Formats: sequence, structure tokens, C-alpha cells
Amino acid sequence: MQCADTRGWYTTVAAPVMTRLRQPERQVLDTLIAGGVARSRSDALAWCVRLVQRNADAWLGDLRDSLEHVEQVRAQGPDTD
Repeated sequence: MQCADTRGWYTTVAAPVMTRLRQPERQVLDTLIAGGVARSRSDALAWCVRLVQRNADAWLGDLRDSLEHVEQVRAQGPDTD
């Protein structure tokens, strides 16, 4: 971008998730890339999330129900103010 005589560069690239993954986890993503399952680590991570979602729908549903119950119990608890 440029404003008068000042020119600045910026980017929308962000990859902090990869820095939080340990080496063995990154190797899983890299294997998916090498095998042609994914084009990038980001794509491989999205593929993994979709796989878990497909294969764990019942478990995730139970977890969501439990979280709703926790919220109800918290709402009925004493005020901490």
C-alpha cells in the first residue's frame, strides 16, 4: 500500500498452527502430501479434521450434549459476584 511518500507491504499469509504441531504430527501431514492426498499442510490438516468428523459424529454429538449440560448446570449455580 502507499500513502503519499510512504509505502508499506503487508500479507495475509498466516501459519501459526504449524508452529504448534510437534515433528511427528507434521510428519503425518507431510506423508499425506507425499501420498497425493493433500496439496499442502493446511489442506492435509483440513482432510484430517473432515475424517475425524465423519468417523466420530456420534462421539462429537455426545460431547456437544455434555457441554450443553455443563452450561445449564453453570447457569443454575450461585453467583460469584
